[in-house]
Amino acid sequence: MDRTRRDRDRDRDPEGRARNARPRDGLGRPLPYGAPGVERQPEGVVRTPGETLGEAQRLLDAGMPFHAHEVFEDAWKSCAGEREGERELWRGLAQLAVGLTHAARGNTAGGARLLVRGAERIRAFSPVYGIDVGGLVEWARGLAGRLGGRPEDAVDPVAEAPRLRG
Repeated sequence: MDRTRRDRDRDRDPEGRARNARPRDGLGRPLPYGAPGVERQPEGVVRTPGETLGEAQRLLDAGMPFHAHEVFEDAWKSCAGEREGERELWRGLAQLAVGLTHAARGNTAGGARLLVRGAERIRAFSPVYGIDVGGLVEWARGLAGRLGGRPEDAVDPVAEAPRLRG
């Protein structure tokens, strides 16, 4: 199939950007067109740090770490000016959420790697906005250490949801 046809057949958002319109489950896995799914997180939302943490915690508590990852991704992409130095904190939090996503989907080896990477990224930050940096690092390393690397070792994302604030 030539590129023009492939591009024409892709799902597009209202601005014309390629965006998969298939519904997703709570862990972000694509479902067949027409299947009921969970509402997707809008992209590019600029929130205050408190709003970001509140929305991400709500999603984590609901067993939707993939969607929490998208909230953190918006935060890291919108860091500018006086908040530029926080970019790596938000990226690390996004990695923790997507690590939990992979662990819940059964990709426990990949989930463990992302949890460790996210913990390493955030560990140098002193607590800001009430984020329990030390507790999150401990949680991520502990969960990564419990993951066995096999699909049958998948975890319950609700039971394993971290507390973002102390």
